[in-house]
Amino acid sequence: MKSFTGNTLIAAWLGLLGPLTLASLDALGNERHERGLQVMDRLSGGAGQPVLDALREDYPFLAEGITAYALGDVWGRTGLDDRTRQLAAVAAFAAQGNLPYMKVHAGYALRLGVTRDELKEVIYLTTVTAGFPRAIDAAQALRDVPDPTVR
Repeated sequence: MKSFTGNTLIAAWLGLLGPLTLASLDALGNERHERGLQVMDRLSGGAGQPVLDALREDYPFLAEGITAYALGDVWGRTGLDDRTRQLAAVAAFAAQGNLPYMKVHAGYALRLGVTRDELKEVIYLTTVTAGFPRAIDAAQALRDVPDPTVR
């Protein structure tokens, strides 16, 4: 079996992909990155995301994956509006017991016009999907989420 070096593998892929060049791959990556930055700006109201900013320094590859793929490719899709995506994210993180991320997305949801009563309904649903302990933890965490419209 033939082994490939990194450059040989890239050349093989480029041969399979035809006219796609490294420059066009860079352009595609930049487009995804820019779309991801726009999504973050929209969700955070221009405040950015401190955790992502810190990752850029120590784990740039991970930060780029989040920016280009998670934000640019997934969150940047048009099948759902931002408000609906945030409700889904809050539900998923509450069910997982991932409270720090649930709180971040609950804050984004509030900024996008979701009401606290709507977030509470999502927490109530968590009793069915993940059980009462997860719902109780999520309810307590939701109390810590500041209202972004109050200054």
